[in-house]
Amino acid sequence: MSKRVLVTGGTGFLGQKLAIRLHDQGHEVTVLGRDQRIGHELQKKGIRFVQADVRDRDAMIEACRNQEIVHHAAAFSSPWGTFRDMYATNVSGTIHLIEGSMKFGIERLIHVSTPSIYFAFDDRQGIQESDLLPARFANTYAHTKYLAELEVDKAFLSGLPTITIRPRALFGPGDNTILPRLIRANEKKYVPLIGGGKAVIDLTYIENVVDALLLCMDSPTHTLGHAYNITNGEPVTLIDILTRVFERLDMPLRTKELPYWQAYSAAWVLETASRTLLGNREPVLTRYSVGVLAKSQTLDITKAREALGYRPRVSITEGIDAFADWWGLQNGR
Repeated sequence: MSKRVLVTGGTGFLGQKLAIRLHDQGHEVTVLGRDQRIGHELQKKGIRFVQADVRDRDAMIEACRNQEIVHHAAAFSSPWGTFRDMYATNVSGTIHLIEGSMKFGIERLIHVSTPSIYFAFDDRQGIQESDLLPARFANTYAHTKYLAELEVDKAFLSGLPTITIRPRALFGPGDNTILPRLIRANEKKYVPLIGGGKAVIDLTYIENVVDALLLCMDSPTHTLGHAYNITNGEPVTLIDILTRVFERLDMPLRTKELPYWQAYSAAWVLETASRTLLGNREPVLTRYSVGVLAKSQTLDITKAREALGYRPRVSITEGIDAFADWWGLQNGR
């Protein structure tokens, strides 16, 4: 059945893919985003675009008028940023959408959170949604996304139908973060390896995350008020991913082994310099980034499989192939 669907962060990596799939399925889609160029491209496909910022309370509340489903994918997603700026987008922005959803009787608010809230600079595998969270969050992004989840949970207790997903490390055609950063590091100098790249990680192909969001739209009522881990369900070592990606791109992989303590200490120095001397500009290396490269973290997706019926359709190998084909077209390879 066709629905009127609002997608925040609709000009971002996930938001674009979700909006297009919803439109292709016959839904009446409105996208909120800040990137006018991407917004106009979506308009050409028949998707309504509204240039707006989730920090604008009045605009967010009004955007919920005449909608039935809200997919909230907008976020300030970065390993670096001030608490004030991230709170304004990740927490206040979520509160604005909750207000609008409650005012206009939204059928479901589907919230995109992050498994970064689990990260504690140690090796953790098979993390479940109910596991204890670290006493201190690894960075401001994780902290503010957790606070946003608390607001969604409060809204559910107040009567708003909500559901939250925590997708891990999204990649695929259109990715401008994870794999492109590694490619640029490799082209510029090298990809740093800690512990030989043996950390076990999870990735999630972008269209699999879209599948999960679509399942959330009409999942059974007992799934509401819960959070769900979303990954490809294929834990893999970092070095294996790097090897597959660069082989598929037909590019030499240049790596340099760094001791964990050395990389962590260097990141601390760079962070301190950024805060005190460089106007809080994002450093080239953060302690969180070092931790992600060095520590294993995998998620248990049993809950999403059993409650939502989630099944990752596209494997990591297939996803890397699709990314490589897209990257080659974008870069004339």
